[in-house]
Amino acid sequence: MSYEVIWEPEALAQAERFAKDDPHGVRQVFSAVDRLGGDPRPRGAFGSSDLLRTHVGIYRVMYEVKERRVLVTVIHLGRLR
Repeated sequence: MSYEVIWEPEALAQAERFAKDDPHGVRQVFSAVDRLGGDPRPRGAFGSSDLLRTHVGIYRVMYEVKERRVLVTVIHLGRLR
């Protein structure tokens, strides 16, 4: 089963801001998020069964998995400190 992946507007806007300084890193984030559509709970993802976070390089992606709608929603993108 594959999941639809959507980005909350605020998370997408943050990705666009980060892309100005680190386009390669943000491309890696988009690639990793696209893969969540096939496996929304990959090894290395932390959190509860429906609210998770994963690291991609220097970035942290927080996302929500909704089983009934077969949906992954990216709710936050931030840099690790």
